Amino acid sequence: MAAAPLSAGAQTEPAAPASTASHPASADTSEPAVDCSANPDEPSCPTPLSRSLKAIGAYVSAPARWDARDWLLFGGAIASVGVAHHFDSSVRDHFAGNAPTSVSNGSPDTLQDALPAAALFLGTWGYASLTDDDDGRQEAHAMIEAGVLSVATAYAVGYIARREGPNQTSDPNRWESSGTSFPSEHATMAFAIGTVLAESGNGRYRWVRRLLGYGVAGFTAYERLNHNAHWLSDTVAGAALGAASAHFAMNRRQNQESRGTLALEPISRGVMLTYSAHLP
Repeated sequence: MAAAPLSAGAQTEPAAPASTASHPASADTSEPAVDCSANPDEPSCPTPLSRSLKAIGAYVSAPARWDARDWLLFGGAIASVGVAHHFDSSVRDHFAGNAPTSVSNGSPDTLQDALPAAALFLGTWGYASLTDDDDGRQEAHAMIEAGVLSVATAYAVGYIARREGPNQTSDPNRWESSGTSFPSEHATMAFAIGTVLAESGNGRYRWVRRLLGYGVAGFTAYERLNHNAHWLSDTVAGAALGAASAHFAMNRRQNQESRGTLALEPISRGVMLTYSAHLP
C-alpha cells in the first residue's frame, strides 16, 4: 500500500527540470537574442544606412512581387491619368484662362503649397514625442519613408518626361521639353503623408483620420491647380504615386513587426525557448 504513493511521487517530482538539465551543453553554448532597440550599436544590428538601402531595394523591386490585384490597381491609375489628361486644357482655362500671369515660366506658391503636408507630419511626430507613443513614432517614420521614396520617384519620372507646366505653356502636350511638371511633387508628397495618416492606427477614429489625411492631400492638389502650377493629370499621377508609396511603407513595417522572434533564455537548471511577436 505504501509503494503506490512513493511511485507517484517519484513520477511527478521534477520531470520538466530534468529534461532541460539533461542537455547542459545547450545552456553553455546558446547566446541570448540581441535587442537592437536597446543596443543599436551591436554589430549584428542593422544600421540606418543598411535599413535605407534595404528599403530602396524593396521599393524598386516591388513590381516583381505584384499580384493580379496590384497590376489591376496600376492599370487603373494609368487609366485615371489618361482621363485626366483629356481635361487638362479645360481645367487650366477654368483656373487661369487668359490671365497675364498664366504663362510666367515660374513655379508659383511652391513653399505655401507644401505647408499643409508638412503640418500633418510635424503634428504626428510632435504628438508622438509628447505622449511617448511608439506607434505614433512608427507612423511618422512611415511618412518619411513614403515621402522620400515617392518624391524621389516623381523627380526621376519628371526628369524623363520633361513636361512643361501650365505656367510655361498653354499646350498640355509639351513633353520632352524644358519642364518638370509631371508628376506633381507636391501632390505626391501630400498623398504619401496623408495616406499614412488616413490608414494607420486603429479603426476607432478612422473617419477622422481619413477626413484629415485625404482632405489635406486633396487640398494640396487643388491649390497646385489653382496656382496654375500643374496640369490636372500631373496631380492625379502624383496622388497615385504617393498613395502607392504610402501603402508600401505601411505594409513593409507591418511585415517586419509581425515577424516572431525565437530566443533562448537561461533559467535554473537549464534553458527556456521563448517566442515573441508584435500584436496590434
